[in-house]
Amino acid sequence: MKQVDLHVEVCFFVPSFFNPYRMVTETLTDQLDAIDEYEREPVPQEKTKDFRSFVSMMAGEHIAGTEFVIGPLFVLHGVSAANLFVGLLLGNLLATLSWTLICAPVAVKTRLTIYYQLEKICGYRLVAIYNAINGLQSCVLAASMVAVSATAVGLAFGLSMPGLTDLYPSSLAWVVAVLGIGAVITLVSIYGYDRVAAFSAVCAPWLPLVFVAAAVAVLPQLGVRQWSDFWTVAQTKIWTGIPAAGQTPYTLWHVLFFAWLCNTAMHIGLSDMSIYRYAKRPTYGLASAVGMFVGHGMAWVASGILCALALQNGNTNPSPGRIAFDSAGLAGAACVVIAGWTTANPTIYRAGLALKGLMPDVKRWKITLVVGMLASVLAIFPGVVSRLDQVLAFYALVAAPVGAVIVMDVYVFTRIGLITNYAERAGKRFNWAVALTWLLSMLLSYALYVYTQSDFFFFMAIPGWFIGAALYVVLSRALQRLPKEELVMAQP
Repeated sequence: MKQVDLHVEVCFFVPSFFNPYRMVTETLTDQLDAIDEYEREPVPQEKTKDFRSFVSMMAGEHIAGTEFVIGPLFVLHGVSAANLFVGLLLGNLLATLSWTLICAPVAVKTRLTIYYQLEKICGYRLVAIYNAINGLQSCVLAASMVAVSATAVGLAFGLSMPGLTDLYPSSLAWVVAVLGIGAVITLVSIYGYDRVAAFSAVCAPWLPLVFVAAAVAVLPQLGVRQWSDFWTVAQTKIWTGIPAAGQTPYTLWHVLFFAWLCNTAMHIGLSDMSIYRYAKRPTYGLASAVGMFVGHGMAWVASGILCALALQNGNTNPSPGRIAFDSAGLAGAACVVIAGWTTANPTIYRAGLALKGLMPDVKRWKITLVVGMLASVLAIFPGVVSRLDQVLAFYALVAAPVGAVIVMDVYVFTRIGLITNYAERAGKRFNWAVALTWLLSMLLSYALYVYTQSDFFFFMAIPGWFIGAALYVVLSRALQRLPKEELVMAQP
């Protein structure tokens, strides 16, 4: 007992430079505290990145483990082969243009995160609500990536893995695998943009090759003996136009709008301002084409082929890891792990920035650490993955009007005689014009969805964006009654 007391006493009084544990923790904390992500100021010109950085980032994020979830959805919902390829071509083109013509220009012009720009427009109290919702949604999205990666890790160790439609954990081993992967992903995210981009640059080049190799390898098992057989097999065995039991049929419009709007929050919802504020020029938005046409085009086609083979072999509830492992072995499983990792990194990074707006005095890395832990806990429940399309649709509904508000404020207001950054310049903490715009846009979009009896939630994002743009102008005219001189004097 005396030895223990003496040890504690010596460790307590010994100087920090003789205490290795304290030295390590202090050094790591100091390093993380020193990382400046410009959360509440414009990114300096000398800190901007070149085009290759954004190609790597967009490829790494959008060639994701969840492609092994989304690709099979089109097979299960009975999309025809012709509708799939035409829908992917048009939808991914529209998504690329949304980044290039809307998101990147706003980000380069302001050089701010969406969260700080929105705070200037609508005030701290309102942006706190948005940041909380946005942060939680990003946690759920990141959790999906962690869970998808875990299904592949489990196969390598022979663990019991849940399927695509399971709701609850299947074993303690699953929980351990999820938490372990979540810890590693969070570690990369807390180091900020540079580490996230660097990790994507390493992983992005070989991920598409694994997708293609796996799909090509299994085509003979589906009946493709020569390339001329592909279209016939595609129509009769893969994208047959006949949905699986209990699934609603998807058409060309479902594919087009899904490809365009599954990332609504990032492009027309402007969440990727947080990424593109580092771009040297707006044309860097074209880097998104790599993520769209390779990740959301080629990878969805490849994973659909792998799902068709799994269904042919009698597996009616395949996990993403199982789909990849059965076709490409350990390389396929590794692809799922890394692809989920490269997507979860920027997602957790964004969530940390969102919640940083709620706690401006807390270091971003500490918030990101908590976000990563929350995402890891959510990932334990595979039902998060099985409802990924619904999560993305709700994310789009919430984000679209907010993106419209920022675009109108940054580009239109000065041209029509309205005040930009109203909350900041008028000293307001709550801009009711933005609040009503956001609420009414979501309600009217949902009412339109119900009225048209649409079976696809994603359709609401586009009317929500245009309704939000129009409402914001009308309501801001009613709000802005203070003389301009008084508003300018109130500017901090």
